[in-house]
Amino acid sequence: MNNDLSQLKKMETKDLLGFPIREKLYSGEDAYFKQNPHVGGMAAEDNSIILNPYSSGEVNQGAVAKNEALRLLLRIKKPKLDFELTPSQIGQFKGTPYQDNEEAMKHTILGRIYSEDPTALDFTEEQTKFLNRFLERK
Repeated sequence: MNNDLSQLKKMETKDLLGFPIREKLYSGEDAYFKQNPHVGGMAAEDNSIILNPYSSGEVNQGAVAKNEALRLLLRIKKPKLDFELTPSQIGQFKGTPYQDNEEAMKHTILGRIYSEDPTALDFTEEQTKFLNRFLERK
């Protein structure tokens, strides 16, 4: 990880859209993260952000926290996701749990755009406009 928790806690609240980072993991979360070091974090069921302490490689935990914050806001606000995904965006979800879940794919892409994650792939002007409108109305 290239960010420690003390640095993440200094992130401006607006970047995390008002959601807290929860340090203590529940046993099921801890077990999941141990088995999935490629997962950087999660939008937890209690509407907090949890980060994987077992992440391998150079994971930008600040970007992960921003991504998960947006996912939490989308989950709570439930906006109509009236934009299309590109074929390459859809393709990156083949063989994943999100493969047949368009809503989860769209939440993921929006989170990646918000956190400036390059894996958002060829995101469109329509997607960026949707995200900006959504954040203005939050």
